[in-house]
Amino acid sequence: MAKKGNLGENKSRSPMSLFIIAGVCCFFYILGAWQRSGFGKGDRIADLVNRQTDCSILSNLNYETHHGNGIGMDDSKEISEFKPCSDEYIDYTPCHDQNRAMKFPRENMTYRERHCPPAEEKLHCLVPAPVGYVTPFPWPKSRDYVPFANAPYKSLTVEKAVQNWIQFEGNVFKFPGGGTQFPEGADAYISELATVVPLDSGMVRTALDTGCGVASWGAYLLKKNVIAMSFAPRDSHEAQVQFALERGVPAVIGVLGTIKLPYPSNAFDMAHCSRCLIPWGANGGMYMMEVDRVLRPGGYWVLSGPPINWSKSFKSWKRPAQELEEEQRKIEEYAKLLCWEKKHESGEIAIWRKRKNNDSCRNQATQAIMCETTKDDSVWNKKMEACITPYPEVSELDKVAGGEWQPYPERLKAIPFRISSGSVPGVSAETYQKDIRLWKKHVSAYKRINKLIDSGRYRNIMDMNADLGSFAAALDSPKLWVMNVMPTIAEKDTLGVIYERGLIGIYHDWCEAFSTYPRTYDLIHANGVFSLYKSKCDPTDILLEMDRILRPEGAVIFRDQEDVLFKVRKIVRGMRWNTKMVDHEDGPLVSEKILVAVKKYWVAGENNTTSSQ
Repeated sequence: MAKKGNLGENKSRSPMSLFIIAGVCCFFYILGAWQRSGFGKGDRIADLVNRQTDCSILSNLNYETHHGNGIGMDDSKEISEFKPCSDEYIDYTPCHDQNRAMKFPRENMTYRERHCPPAEEKLHCLVPAPVGYVTPFPWPKSRDYVPFANAPYKSLTVEKAVQNWIQFEGNVFKFPGGGTQFPEGADAYISELATVVPLDSGMVRTALDTGCGVASWGAYLLKKNVIAMSFAPRDSHEAQVQFALERGVPAVIGVLGTIKLPYPSNAFDMAHCSRCLIPWGANGGMYMMEVDRVLRPGGYWVLSGPPINWSKSFKSWKRPAQELEEEQRKIEEYAKLLCWEKKHESGEIAIWRKRKNNDSCRNQATQAIMCETTKDDSVWNKKMEACITPYPEVSELDKVAGGEWQPYPERLKAIPFRISSGSVPGVSAETYQKDIRLWKKHVSAYKRINKLIDSGRYRNIMDMNADLGSFAAALDSPKLWVMNVMPTIAEKDTLGVIYERGLIGIYHDWCEAFSTYPRTYDLIHANGVFSLYKSKCDPTDILLEMDRILRPEGAVIFRDQEDVLFKVRKIVRGMRWNTKMVDHEDGPLVSEKILVAVKKYWVAGENNTTSSQ
């Protein structure tokens, strides 16, 4: 941005580029002043933004769009204010509510699965932050330290005291990087895995961590540029997933129960279980078959802890030897049925590898029950089955089903096999490349609007309607990660493409709450979400859910049609959000607009009123 007094030097700039900068620079100047970090101390990054941002040059311009339909009109008299929820809802997870869960059967962990409230039981209030809440530490410090005020639960520090999971020191939680199965630390554990699994070459990029605890495995994998989708149930161990997200590590509330995992087939390069307490040999091998479904051909499965090498460890595990022996026997039996090749067993760690195509193990799988083939990955709320998902077809016996693996980051922009093979209707290599260019342009505009995007201030980012994942690809940075959400009602299912690019994501229906704790995302991107759900569910419910999962002082970028954003802005003005509307980067005559918003800082017990400013 030009310094004060240099306006004449900017005559070559287009009116639109000047307008976009003016339209929001003062808005995010104020945002920078709001940011809190550590223990309420001023955020040095935000202070730097404040010092470097001079909004006075163009302060006389209108911040609203220059395109009709009354967007700039004062509609404050029509605003309905949303009141704070009771303090008991500080950590409310609507679809994983403990009281509701206890009404469901315990068999196969049914009660720990998603059970969302009916429409008449949905809360229409704002979930408060706990008293003393502060912005998490920036990455990588956040990996090791979490402010106590943000997740004030000490039970894990007692229950896991000897396992080096988590410690309480002063007013922070410290995460030493240990775990039940890796007492010498996650680095040493991962180094042992790397002697078998190619974790240092970029060939393994995406991982699934089942029963993740506080996600230290995923946290330390990031040093090797491997990103893990971690999940654990909301159970008696308070706040495991909440701790993971406070640390800046991808995680969701989830469980292997009776419903298929919300991920596409042939997605992950690796899956992992470290004492995750999943009965892998039960239900006809159904859970191992579900892991097989989401593993890419050639992918790795790591199992550490019971029952591996049971004969040497059963006494320390305090479990009957016969029980453990039978458990491992069943695992070996189903692994053989799945045609996984055992690559390693040492100590309490075993590693298998999924074969690269169906022909490479056809003779071994004669007794397998194959799942009925489908043309899509419509797994949302579908029952898990004890059957084997067929491999994608190959043209030659030595080919990898689903396409050859490419290293990361090269795979981020390479043409995914699902596209080159024509598996995604309406998406060609040409349209894919065009999409990459388009989102590079969009993200450049976002960074001009919100100068904190590149600063490290935003760690956990969500794209509510991810399409091909090009928003996340354009943002690619070790400072941040993106949860790419594929709406279950999207016209095209491209989540498999997102995984091929080395990104992570999840299926979700935005008419329901997301499987996460409150205040777990720093920045939310909503491209076309409200047009997509226009006749599906109440936009107020979606916006209240966005408010629940957004951190205080977190930001939202809406991209949608002007009339849609007008309605959205009227709602969020009653939600303690500040908003500004700006034009599309191609000019005011484009009907698509950008609405930027910031959630105000407020905590439980404060009698703050909502703002329509």
